[in-house]
Amino acid sequence: MSTVKPIVPVILSGGSGTRLWPLSRPEKPKQLLPLTAEETMLQLTARRADGAAFAKPIVVANAAHADLVEDQLRAAGAEAQALILEPMGRNTAPAIGLAAIAAGAGPDPLLVMPSDHVIGDVAAFHAAVQAALPLVAEGWLVTFGIAPDAPETGYGWIKIGKAIGTGVHEVERFVEKPPREAAEAMLDSGDHAWNGGIFLFRADIFLGALAAHAPEMLVATQRSMEKARREGARIWPDAEEFAASPADSIDYAVMEKAPRVAVVPVSMDWSDVGSWDALHAISACDEGGNVCRGEGILAIDAQNCLIRAEGGKRVALVGVSDLIVVASGDDVLVLPRGRSQDVKKIIEAMKKG
Repeated sequence: MSTVKPIVPVILSGGSGTRLWPLSRPEKPKQLLPLTAEETMLQLTARRADGAAFAKPIVVANAAHADLVEDQLRAAGAEAQALILEPMGRNTAPAIGLAAIAAGAGPDPLLVMPSDHVIGDVAAFHAAVQAALPLVAEGWLVTFGIAPDAPETGYGWIKIGKAIGTGVHEVERFVEKPPREAAEAMLDSGDHAWNGGIFLFRADIFLGALAAHAPEMLVATQRSMEKARREGARIWPDAEEFAASPADSIDYAVMEKAPRVAVVPVSMDWSDVGSWDALHAISACDEGGNVCRGEGILAIDAQNCLIRAEGGKRVALVGVSDLIVVASGDDVLVLPRGRSQDVKKIIEAMKKG
């Protein structure tokens, strides 16, 4: 089944990707890097919303990345119909509000996607989108539940309720990032999914939900767009008005509060590539289980390591196992596999000087 109106991809590209330091940095975060393929994460995201069913994308990005985003989209043959350049980050709900206004605030379906996720089975993703469209047309807010394969404590979870369409269910409840025991119980139950942060809904329905559940956010986004500066596809929302918006996620501001919220469970080889460990898990390995990327890497009698070297730097590992080694610019990161979430401790320490 298809919709009369083409689906408008909304690509959220405002993240900083600090957990992939030193490769990902504020001036060039992970979505603008070729982490899993020759193309960048942003380019891969744009490509999976290409075809007759889709309109040109609306991209919400950091104003400092405007040129990079435009260049990468152009190289991928996915020029944006609007490039909304946030004056500051206010989390996902206001960013989506800006996009819904830019899309015309009408019944157009918006497919909201983070720019830094991997989806290996794009056909399964497209099938899930098509399954959701009839409910979207009726005014439901739809999220996509990722089939879980581990008791992840770093993701939000969704309890899947009764079926309301083919492959579509009511959301019984959202679960915040759970402790380990709760995550194991949800995995075993078989009726929970990971919350992957991908959504499909009509622009007017989302703005209506903001009016009901986050009115200050709606007013701030509307006023910032009314006073926005425009140049071609670029839109600069008014900074003072946008700063007045609460900084909340779409889950907290809307999805956990709205009455008609549905989920499409889907298995599509998804990863948020949220750490160096996650990148190792989804990457092709050599016979020793190593993931090596860079021209000057030597791995002798090394097993199950991730080694990344930028700029032709030579990195040699001998007789070690289960390490993450990343050399970028003047910085080198070394830590054991399984500890890559601790990169945030390094970022915090550097901020303190």
